[in-house]
Amino acid sequence: MVIGQGSPVRWAAPEGPWTEPDLHLFPQDGHRYEIVDGSLHVTPPLDDAHETLVQALIAVLRAAAPEGWWVCDRLGIELGTSNLIPDVTVLRPHSSGAIWADPADVAMVVEVESATSRSYDRLLKPALYAAAGIPRYWRVASGPEVVLYVYELGPDGYLAPRTIQGADLVKVDAPFPVRVAPDTWW
Repeated sequence: MVIGQGSPVRWAAPEGPWTEPDLHLFPQDGHRYEIVDGSLHVTPPLDDAHETLVQALIAVLRAAAPEGWWVCDRLGIELGTSNLIPDVTVLRPHSSGAIWADPADVAMVVEVESATSRSYDRLLKPALYAAAGIPRYWRVASGPEVVLYVYELGPDGYLAPRTIQGADLVKVDAPFPVRVAPDTWW
């Protein structure tokens, strides 16, 4: 890192792949800094609508979580040479409590799509989560209405999703029983 008097903070790329300690060089400026196979990925700050959906999901999941389960926002997961930060992470009871969660402790991750993360949330992140053995993946898309896509891990990655939309409560059984109504999350 190079800091000059009166000049903006600048970072130099590492000599080799990016690693988790490199993430500590970045400011808490609303950007999401993640590493995918040693390459840096940066998502711009997200809008209030995105945050509203994340907080609604956290409230719904925490209200349904059995004792000992943890529902966390923006808790990082260490996946070998990748460090990802889902919007919501559900940890099993007796998880390690590490700063970067072990995939074995993760029961589910949730990504809320935005215009700047759509391909990342639909293609790359689910492939990495599935390869790490995370059993459940939820993806939330918003437009005129909110749509929840519920994925379950199969032998070759996530199976075709169950699609849930509307304001009527729908029961989802995993990672624990919870009733969801995506259109009420606005």
